Amino acid sequence: MHSELSPRRSICHVLLAALALAAATAAAQDPRPLPTQIAEADQALFRAIFDDCDPEALKSLVTDDFEFYHDKWGQIARSKAEFVKAIQGLCERQRAGTDFKGRRVLVKESLEVFPMKGYGAIESGRHDFFKVEPGKPDVPTEKARFTHLWRLADGKWLLARVLSYDHVDEPCWPPKR
Repeated sequence: MHSELSPRRSICHVLLAALALAAATAAAQDPRPLPTQIAEADQALFRAIFDDCDPEALKSLVTDDFEFYHDKWGQIARSKAEFVKAIQGLCERQRAGTDFKGRRVLVKESLEVFPMKGYGAIESGRHDFFKVEPGKPDVPTEKARFTHLWRLADGKWLLARVLSYDHVDEPCWPPKR
């Protein structure tokens, strides 16, 4: 058995090492603690989805191979394009008045962030959702847990995977007719 690496295999090892070093360098360039970086990325994501209803901004916050799994609905997105299209449809329904505007609130004390060597970070926690109508108090709709896998790419945090689970409707939701 020959113990030396082939030139092709050697190049692959060098490239992998360079990519790992680039990711580590990008993370090291941001002096803030990892939980702070991830909380900021989380906030930008949910601002684009709920507050601003901005599918264009969302495109720059998720990976091309994005996947989203929901305990009530199953796999709801298999790519960035599919997810952005779903949010675009939500925004259009909100503008047409056939769907309500929502608001998501992170339960701050529930937030946990763990480094994922060579990839990025895992974020988990709980969040609450509300129906928002101008001139009226926000109405709680449900609570849920989440686990997000974030990829650090070129110094930017991108959401790659979502597990959304343990959804519980609020007692006043859905409204009785």
